[in-house]
Amino acid sequence: MIAAAAERAAARIGGLVRETPLEYSPQFSAITGAKVWFKLENLQHTGSFKLRGAANRLMTLSPEQRKAGCVVASSGNHGAAVAYAMRTLNIGGIIFVPEQTSPTKVEAIKSFGGEVRFFGNDGLDTERHAREYALQNDMFYLSPYNDEEVIAGQGSCGVEIMAQLPNIDAAFIAIGGGGLVSGVGSVLKRHNREIKIVGCQPANSPVMTRSVEAGEIIEMPSEQTFSDGTAGGVEADAITFELCRELVDDYLLVDETAIARGMCDFIDAQHQLIEGAAGVAIAGFQQQSAKFSDQNVVILICGANISRTTLSRVFVEAENSATDRAAQ
Repeated sequence: MIAAAAERAAARIGGLVRETPLEYSPQFSAITGAKVWFKLENLQHTGSFKLRGAANRLMTLSPEQRKAGCVVASSGNHGAAVAYAMRTLNIGGIIFVPEQTSPTKVEAIKSFGGEVRFFGNDGLDTERHAREYALQNDMFYLSPYNDEEVIAGQGSCGVEIMAQLPNIDAAFIAIGGGGLVSGVGSVLKRHNREIKIVGCQPANSPVMTRSVEAGEIIEMPSEQTFSDGTAGGVEADAITFELCRELVDDYLLVDETAIARGMCDFIDAQHQLIEGAAGVAIAGFQQQSAKFSDQNVVILICGANISRTTLSRVFVEAENSATDRAAQ
C-alpha cells in the first residue's frame, strides 16, 4: 500500500522537489570492497529529504484544511521543508521546534517564511504540544513521520533509486521516527524482497531500535548526538513502528566517534557537506561493510543541514579518534 502511494506521490510532487543524483563512490568502494552508491538527498531543496513528505502531505490536503493552516513539530529539517512547501503552495502555519534546536536549522525555517515557536526539550514533547495546539485551534497537524501520505512522500526517494539503479543488494538508512526507512523500504522491498534494509541509529538515541526489540514503542531519554535530526522519542501510536518491524532487516547502533568519522570520510571523498543523520547511515555501513563485498549498496545521504559549531565538533571528534588510533 505504501509503495503504491509512493509512486503516486512521486508523480504528484515532481514539480516541487528535485530528483537527486545516485552517485557511485570509487573511494568508498575501493576501501570497503562493496559497490557503494550515495543517494544525495543533501542536494534536495531545503537540504534534506523531508521536502518530499511535506510536499506530498500538503498537496493532498482538502481545500478546508489548506484554508485553516498547518501546525508542525520539527527538530529543523521537517520544519524547513514544510515552510518551503507552504510558501510555494500559499498555505499558512506555525512550526514548533525543541528549545535546543540548531540555530542554523531555525534560521533555515525562517528563511523560507516559516513562523517558529519553541517548546520542549525532546522532540516527542514538541510533537505532543503541536498536536494539542492544532486541535485547540482547528488546524491540521502535519506529522514528521506518523502519517501515511508523509511516508509515501519519503518513499518517492525510493522510486527514484529503483529507476536509477534497479539491481540493489542493500540500503543503509538512518532512522528517527521511521518515516524515511518506511517509505523507501516499502518501495525497495516491493521491487525485490531480497534487498536488505539496514536501519541505523545513534547509540545516544536508539528509541526505534529499542522499541522494536521490546515489541512495543517505549519512552526513553536521549543523550546529545551529532545526529540531531534522528534524536528524540516516537509517538505511542506511530504507524512507522509496525512498518519498521516488517521492513527493516537489521538495526545498527553507532557511537558519536563513528558518526564523526563517517561524516569526515564522506566530506573528504565527495567534497560535499552533510549532517549527522547522514553520518549515521555511513557509519552503519562502515561497521558492516565486510558483509557486502562486491554488492551494490546504497547509502542514503539524508541531509546537509549542520551548524558550523556542530561541524567543528565533528572535526575535533574525528581528529582525536585518528590520533588515538595512531598512538595505539
